[in-house]
Amino acid sequence: MRGSRNKEGNPKNDEFYTPEFIFNALGLKYEVDVCAPAGGVPWIPANEHYSIAIDGLTQDWLGMVWMNPPYSEPTPWVDKFIEHNYGVALVPTSKARWFKRLWQEADGILMLDSAFKFERIDGQRSDIFMPTVLISMGNEATNALKTSGLGRVR
Repeated sequence: MRGSRNKEGNPKNDEFYTPEFIFNALGLKYEVDVCAPAGGVPWIPANEHYSIAIDGLTQDWLGMVWMNPPYSEPTPWVDKFIEHNYGVALVPTSKARWFKRLWQEADGILMLDSAFKFERIDGQRSDIFMPTVLISMGNEATNALKTSGLGRVR
């Protein structure tokens, strides 16, 4: 994820990675991580990793996708995720139109624990100022959310 801000609203390092326990709980294999850092994240079980240099928005998304988009500008990513309609996304809750659209289109939504923390590039863990949710599109992704033990799926 790129574009995170600290609790005071000041920009800071915007590389925040989904912790490994999320992928272990979901038990899915992804065709592509569409918003990966260069080289991908070692614990994300994806065959391909689209970095900023590759620009996941301009690539074809095939198969099950994992998406932890830049939180500074999630709208185009959410639009493409909805259009693709197959995968899991990790996004912050928001009053924005993109979140309302995602809420309406998602097959499953799971609110993560309020103590959820991201992995940072420096090896530390950090939260963000908004609650985060897992969003599923497609039966396989939704079933993975339901059986993950991470929380209740709506």
